[in-house]
Amino acid sequence: MPTQRARSIRRVLVIEGLGNLVCASAKLVVGLTSGSYALVSDALHSGTDLANNVLAWFAMRIAEAPADADHPYGHAKFETLSIFVLGTLLSVLAVEVLLGVVRRGEPEAVGSGPTALVVILASLAVQLALAVWQLRQARRLRSELLEADAAHTFSDSATTVATIVGWQFAASGFAWVDSVVAVIVAALVLVLALRLFRRAIPILVDGASVDREELIASAKVVPGVAQVGRARSRWDGPRRIADITIRVDPNLDAVQAHAVADAVEKHLEAHLDIADVVVHVEPAR
Repeated sequence: MPTQRARSIRRVLVIEGLGNLVCASAKLVVGLTSGSYALVSDALHSGTDLANNVLAWFAMRIAEAPADADHPYGHAKFETLSIFVLGTLLSVLAVEVLLGVVRRGEPEAVGSGPTALVVILASLAVQLALAVWQLRQARRLRSELLEADAAHTFSDSATTVATIVGWQFAASGFAWVDSVVAVIVAALVLVLALRLFRRAIPILVDGASVDREELIASAKVVPGVAQVGRARSRWDGPRRIADITIRVDPNLDAVQAHAVADAVEKHLEAHLDIADVVVHVEPAR
């Protein structure tokens, strides 16, 4: 059964997705009718927001599933995987926008109008409201997925501002500004993609979640620990995981040695915010 947290995250994604659908549709219609490539590019950017909402919704369903025979450590990394996929989608979009500017060649005159401008400004207001609300929900629910999606929405708002400026300049007779803004939009999208990669890749390749020396030092303060051998940590989605080998007095019996291991486990969980600790016990040399 999904947890209340999972249901809340999926509800946020549904609301965010509906808002992104409205914004992307508005930008696309105005962009096509006015002939602004920058607006069309921004509409595609908003479209990736919607695609990410759908992807994240399914990823959350999988991530909250309990451990099974095929995934004995659980499914939490599916949430991180969706962040990586979002970064990939954004990278492809940025390249496509740049190629579109090159293929377009000499830009043509761009149209404008008060109604179209009102539609785009309303779309911008919706984006900003959604981004602020989603970021608050991400912090309340402690969800990296929602936080990444909120960052994407904020970037979408920034690119929309740049797009509106370029569009209005182009409509005033400076058609080349539209292409320049399209390139700027692509660059901003690419920067966001790189940030998402930096967040997701260390988790997917089992990068250390806790400094090794800090892990060893924290274990050594537990009474009964004579030495510390192997100490490793990694990320499991948003959770920290660690396994450590401690050495205890060889004269301790199994019950006493197990009690020291339990103390180490509880200490590391409490002081280093580690969700799952495996402690192996060996006799001290």
